[in-house]
Amino acid sequence: MSANITEIAGDTYRISSFDPIKRMQFNEFLIVDDEPFLMHTGPAKLFAQTHEAVARIIGPDRLRWLGFSHYEADECGALNDWLRVAPRAEPVCSFVGAMVNMADVALRPARAMQDGEVLSTGRHRLRFMATPHVPHGWDAGLFFDEAQATLLCSDLFFHPGDPEPLTESDILGRARQAIQHGLNGPLANDLPYTRQTRPILERLASLEPRTLALMHGSSFQGNGREAIAGLAGVLHELLGARGAAT
Repeated sequence: MSANITEIAGDTYRISSFDPIKRMQFNEFLIVDDEPFLMHTGPAKLFAQTHEAVARIIGPDRLRWLGFSHYEADECGALNDWLRVAPRAEPVCSFVGAMVNMADVALRPARAMQDGEVLSTGRHRLRFMATPHVPHGWDAGLFFDEAQATLLCSDLFFHPGDPEPLTESDILGRARQAIQHGLNGPLANDLPYTRQTRPILERLASLEPRTLALMHGSSFQGNGREAIAGLAGVLHELLGARGAAT
């Protein structure tokens, strides 16, 4: 199957593949610029169709930066496949991710980003926000495109199925439903909740994003500050008691 492509913000393309077995989307985001940036490499098994989709937009060998939030198959599973086809590309991630994981598994060294550091790709400025354990591991971080006020959200606001590419309707309700459903299943502990969870989300909300680019589910266009603040409340309500001592 071919991946679906949607421009969700200026120069920013959502590349979406639906896995009918896992019943979820895997979304990568390509920012076309002087130094093209791909957020999430996708799992290795989806590399061929993701590569084909990128090739419909730009030559894949033009890729300069391969970004991801944390060490996980859908975040960076196809990293070395991309490094083989894009000779100038470098991984870019948190300092922890670069030192602990990429130094061992990546074909080329990763650029280690410090909290608040900006990566300029030309017209776009991607500010790196260290977000340990939000959404997952201690190496987690997110990128905020200051030019378009787009937050590349990784697993935040996860919701399953194959919904529309971009919505202006409520994604908080979808995320709440997915978390509530997950609490009764084998992935009940996939979202850690620590003393830093709410402050991290409040900091992300203060960026006032206009577009939220989700790895799993519809991207959102609208009041990103309100949506992220709402997510902080939902996580505190559903997970806070379990993580209060962490």
